[in-house]
This record gives sequence, C-alpha cells and structure tokens, in this order.
Amino acid sequence: MTKQETAGDAATVHLPQLLTLFSPAFPIGGFAWSHGLETAVAEGLLNDADSVADWIAVLLDRGSGWNDCVLLTEAWRSAKDGDPDRLAAVAELALALAGSAGRRAETLALGTAFAEASRPWLDASRQGWAVGGRQDDSAAAPYPVAAGHLAASAGLPLADTLLGYSHGFAASLVSAAVRLVPLAQSDAVRVLRRLEPVLQATAERAARSTLDDLGSAALGSDIAALRHETLRTRLFRS
Repeated sequence: MTKQETAGDAATVHLPQLLTLFSPAFPIGGFAWSHGLETAVAEGLLNDADSVADWIAVLLDRGSGWNDCVLLTEAWRSAKDGDPDRLAAVAELALALAGSAGRRAETLALGTAFAEASRPWLDASRQGWAVGGRQDDSAAAPYPVAAGHLAASAGLPLADTLLGYSHGFAASLVSAAVRLVPLAQSDAVRVLRRLEPVLQATAERAARSTLDDLGSAALGSDIAALRHETLRTRLFRS
C-alpha cells in the first residue's frame, strides 16, 4: 500500500461523523437564518448565481466565515488541551465579534442546538463547560466554539472539521439564496461547485491560524446583517 493510499484511508475514518455533524439535515435550525443575506437580496445586491457565489466567497476568505473558522480552531485547541478557561475566553470573544443582535442570536441558537444534537459524540466526562468557566453543559455556546469543542472531544481532526464546518456555512447560505433570489437548484449546485477551492483554501489556512489572524473586511455583509433588523418583510431571523 502506498503512502498516498494510507493517508487516504486515515482521512476517511472520520468522514461519516463529519458528514453527519455538518449536514444540512443536522437538527440545528440553520434554515431559519440568512446571516444578513436576506437584506442583500432585498436591496438588489444579490440577484443571480454569480453574485451569490462572490458574496459567500468573500465571507469565507475575509469575512465572518473566516472568523468563525479561526474561532473554531482556537476552541478545538483549547478543548484538546483540556483548558476550560481558554475555551470560555474564546466563547466570549466569539460573542463580542457578533456585529449585530441578529448575528449574536444566530450563533448562540445554532451553537446551543449543535451542542444538544451532538451529545452522542461527546465523551460524557468532558461535557461540562460554559462561558465564564461555569460548569453547566446546557449553557449556550457560539456555533464555531461548540463545533470546535465537540470535534476535539470526539477526536475529529482539525483540518477536516474546518472543511466540514465551512462547507455547512456555505451550503446554508446557498439554501437561503435558493428561496430568496430565487435560484434554481441547478444554479445552487454550480455555486457550491465554484466555491470548492475557496472552501479548501479557507480550511487549510484556518488550521494554521491563531487569534491574531482574526479580522473581517466584509463590511457590506456586516451592514446587511444590521439592516436586517429593520426589514419590513422578513422570512429569516437574521
């Protein structure tokens, strides 16, 4: 057996878990949130597959999607090291970086639902933690922090977890665009295909990141998330 074949076999060991955890069918309620994309569609910024793909690519490369991956990495390392104070600190930082009430509600709702749904994957002895270091396994956690904590506790590799998380992030936004723009299903598939190199690059870069790499240059998306709170007609919660 070649080294390449051995590496491939090792990489697939955790694939069933990752496919389940970051599947659109995983019960975290992602369908209810648009991450500000609803505002962008309502204001005419997004009106076809190309504009949607560009929007999501920016988020992954230098926006909230990128920050989520950096936060997930820090949470994974904190949990791997068994450092609850460090884990609590990154949870607080993740909340502080939520630039609007909608985004704060989104990351908490998704994180809380993810932590609950992923309990079968957690070692019971490592479930108890919360923001501020309070030992309470039912406490809310931002989504990327909950995902990083679970991945480390379940022995899932960081790079593969980041790829699964970022793909789920993109797929959720594409699903919202299908309903809002609207996009045909064939267009949605083309958007996801176009994003594959971005997803791979983001995961690889985030796996080497530290908190010093946090930073967003996607102001249009941040403003759209803020403006969503005053939209007269809304299908989504953010």
